[in-house]
Amino acid sequence: MGWWLRAAGVYNVAWGAVMILAPVWSLAILGVRPASTEVWPELWGCIGMIVGVYGVGYIVAAAAPLRHWPITLVGLIGKVLGPIGFLDAAIKQRLPWSMGWTILTNDLLWWIPFSLILIHARRAHVSARRAIVSPSR
Repeated sequence: MGWWLRAAGVYNVAWGAVMILAPVWSLAILGVRPASTEVWPELWGCIGMIVGVYGVGYIVAAAAPLRHWPITLVGLIGKVLGPIGFLDAAIKQRLPWSMGWTILTNDLLWWIPFSLILIHARRAHVSARRAIVSPSR
């Protein structure tokens, strides 16, 4: 479990850094060519900061995934809502479909491992609670 969170953390910190340090380049590889007067690079860099901070949270959670399950839950919620928001924006032609490639590695890749971590954390919580309610004789 910790391995997945460390991997997600490293990935998010790296991708966030690219978004912050090279926003125009990272947008260009996704098919977005912002004009110099648009706010896209600044907004993209700000989103990169958020992505990087999530990465730090995942790295912290990797040390004790069952105890730090709320970080994983918040991450999973973002990884589910992000693609929904993207689909809405792409259908309305506010974002190019080419930006959807980021959903594969930024979101979909992590659905199963994050879900499994949360399921395991829930089971551990239920087991611990049962042990408290009905202690061994």
